[in-house]
Order: sequence, then C-alpha cells, then structure tokens
Amino acid sequence: MASRTTEPCSCDTFVALPPATVGSRVVFGKNSDRPSDEVQEIVYFPAASHKAGDKLECTYIEIEQAAKTYAVVLSRPSWIWGAEMGANEHGVCIGNEAVWGREEVCDNEALLGMDLLRLGLERADTAENALTVMVDLLEKYGQGGNCMESHMAFTYHNSFLIADRKEAWVLETSGKYWAAEKIEEGVRNISNQLSITTKIDREHPTMRDYAKSKGWWDGEKEFDFAAVYSYVNTARMTTSRGRYCEGYKLLNKHKGNITSETMMEILRDKESGINMEGGFMTTGSMVSILPQEPNLPCIHFFTGTPDPDRSVFKPFIFVPNITQLLKTSSPTFGHDDPVKKKPRFLTKPDRRHELYKQHESAAVVMETFKEKGVTILFQLPFREGLFQTPRLGPHWGGGLM
Repeated sequence: MASRTTEPCSCDTFVALPPATVGSRVVFGKNSDRPSDEVQEIVYFPAASHKAGDKLECTYIEIEQAAKTYAVVLSRPSWIWGAEMGANEHGVCIGNEAVWGREEVCDNEALLGMDLLRLGLERADTAENALTVMVDLLEKYGQGGNCMESHMAFTYHNSFLIADRKEAWVLETSGKYWAAEKIEEGVRNISNQLSITTKIDREHPTMRDYAKSKGWWDGEKEFDFAAVYSYVNTARMTTSRGRYCEGYKLLNKHKGNITSETMMEILRDKESGINMEGGFMTTGSMVSILPQEPNLPCIHFFTGTPDPDRSVFKPFIFVPNITQLLKTSSPTFGHDDPVKKKPRFLTKPDRRHELYKQHESAAVVMETFKEKGVTILFQLPFREGLFQTPRLGPHWGGGLM
C-alpha cells in the first residue's frame, strides 16, 4: 500500500459551453490548490520539431519525444516539468485534479498527472486528441511519484477537464484504468472526487473486467464509474455538501450568462471553499475564453500569484515571436535542483519569481496598513477591466501582460 500524507480537499476546474455562456464561446477556469508555500510560475514554450529517437525528460522519468510539439503556456508548480493547468496554440485547455478511490495509488516514479497534462497540450490540436495522447501515455508509462516538493510522500490518481473551441471532455483515472465523458453544451465541473457516472463515451478496454475481478461490480447493474471505482454516493453528488456540489451550484446559478468575469468571480468565492485558504491554498488561477469562431484568438488569463481575490488575472494570447515570460518564471537550478538528485527533496531552494515577490510585498501592505490595503483591493477590478475589453486594440500584444 502506498504511503501518503492526509488527502487534502483541493482544486476545482470548470467549463461552460453555449448556451450557458454569453456569445458563441467556451469559458474555462481553474483554481490550483497546492501547499501554501509552493510557488506557481507562468511559463511559455514555443512549438518545436524533434529528431527521431529524441528523448524527453519529464519530472521523474524519461520518455520518447514526439516529432512535433505545439506552443504552450503553463501555470505550474515551479519544481515540476508538467503543469497544473495551461493551454496550447490551438485553443486546447486542460486542468487536473487529485482523486482517490478503491485502487491504491502508486509511489513508484512514473509520469505525474501534471506531466500527462503538459504532454496532452504539447501533442494535440483538439480536446479529444489530447485525451487520446494522455491515455496512450498512461497505458505505456503509468502514473505515480511524489506530487509534493517534500520528503513526505503525497501521491494520487488524476482527473482532467479538457476543453477546446467546440467541446470538452472529462477524463478520470484510477491507476491505468480510465473513463471519459464528452460535454457538448452546458456546464461541467470537477473537484477531488470521481464524477463520471453512467454516461461514459470512451473507456479503458478492460476497465469493466478489472472492476468485476476485484468484486467492485457484479456485471449486472448499470456500470457507474464513480460508484464502482471509488466510494462516492453518486446519487447525492450534486446535493451533498462539498466543493464539487458548491461549484455545480455556482455554475448553474449563472447558467446562460457566463462570461470570463463570471468565471473569475467563481474562482474568488471563499465561502464555498473554491478559493482555498490554509495549509493548502489557491496558489494560482486560470480563466480562458475560447471563441467558436476560428478567426478570433483565444484569450487566457493567469494570476501567477496566490489567492485570486488578491490577484489580477493577466491575459495571454498566442502570437508569433513570443519571448519568455521572465517576470513570472522561477529561477532554475539545473542538475543541482533537489528534485533531480536522489534521495530527492533534501533541501528546498527559493523558487520565487519577480511577480511572486511583488505580490508578497503587496500582501504585507494590505495586512499592515489596512486603509492602503483596501485601496489596493479596490483597484484590482479596475486593472482587470483594462484587459477585458472585447476590442482587440494595440495593448493586446502576445504573451503575458
């Protein structure tokens, strides 16, 4: 049995599709809830071509490189190769969640769920193609390894919400087994529990046989993935207390009128627990606007700092000749990085980037000088408003603003 720390309740990912949104667009959002002292960076990697036989070093293991990779923008814990959330040049967005269930998690080093997320973005031009990439890699390399920059083991299975301009997919895993649900309209959210029930549009070929062999399913009842592979009472998922239910309620409250601003408001909601505080907190947030019209650009907003209620969502657009995002990129340590050495995580270097340090300073001002802090908070929506105009004027340069 894999050892691990107590399972925290963290992370929420959302998607809204027409007719739930204003205009013919898809709106995607995620809060990344991680250890409160972990730095999340925003980084950009351009498209690239690779030679046959090239290898790719992920967080813990090396795998075969693809012939071509697409440009990606990622919000990620600064010590890993993969990402908690991100987008690619084709308008594919992915967010992941930690999930647990009947199948034991694996401490052995393999691909992290966050690695699978980045690989899906780098190698696929649609949401469903990303799903295919991810499940093929899951089958070949497996998932496992410590998901926290600590000598204490923290491991989990993963669920993913994958969206593009036309549709979205929920992919939920349990070890190498998985199920996927297609969403073509309305709203959908995922949190830290399996949520796919009887609507299964794609699945691992032996998922049902395995469940039957373990005694989790009798082979006669209608197959309910979440009920079979975890201990979730799926009949009460949208009515019982918890962040999944709260997220479901917030999405449905605004159904028909959801915009990027609505999604940001949901991510800032503390009463529901979606904007987390404490030992695990919201360390980064993302909202994306994916127009269904192919001639319009996708716009991706990132905080790059903790607590979206005290952060500005800053826009990113894929354009030619984007330079690296220096103010939101953490320092690198090469082969001296404690994550690259064995035993791992004996020390923890300072990974704070420039924006993170500035955010820390502003937070101190808010706490120490209340009146000035109120002024700063009051100005945040105004600063966001400068970025959220629908007119694409000269200030809409590429990269993160």
